[in-house]
Amino acid sequence: MLLGDNGSGKSTLLKLLTGLLTPQQGQVNINGTFGYVFQNPDHQLVMPTVGADVAFGLVGEHLPLSTVRDRVFEALSAVNLAHLIRRPIYALSGGQKQRVAIAGAIARHCEVLLLDEPTALLDPDSQIELVTLVSSLVKARNLTALWVTHRLIELDYCDRAVLLRDGHVIDQGAPDRLRAVLEK
Repeated sequence: MLLGDNGSGKSTLLKLLTGLLTPQQGQVNINGTFGYVFQNPDHQLVMPTVGADVAFGLVGEHLPLSTVRDRVFEALSAVNLAHLIRRPIYALSGGQKQRVAIAGAIARHCEVLLLDEPTALLDPDSQIELVTLVSSLVKARNLTALWVTHRLIELDYCDRAVLLRDGHVIDQGAPDRLRAVLEK
């Protein structure tokens, strides 16, 4: 988990990891395939229906249609939205949109899931639902997740945290230790 105040460099780091930004010096490498989930799912959901949007990320992989269908159904099942496969994107709640974005990432069989404040636009109950879902996906799929947040409650769902300030790592370690540092 990456923690820090607004402007600390959390989202910038994720954009560097994904190649959305290029470093001014040095280089950035990420081992494995990654899926990126934006803070606002409306910035990444581009197709008219849930199923079409999850399938969209598979286009460049030149997979047989049957494999695409299987992956879409599997990914939507993993985020508990298979029953909404034909639902228009505009008819989804904010939490459902975030889960569709996550399904799009895991349909690609990514190894690293990068999440840029995915709970920022959600109500408190939906925030906990989403954090719990991602935590279970990480375990079930042997994923690495890098979660950007400024919400201390989300520390309960990670195994390691890094605190950023002004683009620099100022502390890192176990979630309980960082919570104690931040609550002082």
